[in-house]
Amino acid sequence: MARDHGSQIKNDELYEKLRDDGASKEKAARIANAKEAGTLDHKGRLDDRSKDELYDEAKEIGIEGRSKMDKDELIDAIRDH
Repeated sequence: MARDHGSQIKNDELYEKLRDDGASKEKAARIANAKEAGTLDHKGRLDDRSKDELYDEAKEIGIEGRSKMDKDELIDAIRDH
């Protein structure tokens, strides 16, 4: 069970997972809070990005195997992360 990190962290479980995966406290908090608010996944925005932009985002969030993915696979991986 995830620890309670206070009211500033909206999704404690995701926050802990990201921290365990090596994300900084700030990055983990941003991602966890955005995911909880429903603002992390912007379908239209992902589709409008170039493959290079998607690759950079996948690299930033630590998606394995990104170098072998095509644009659609990168989009799916980012959405599923």
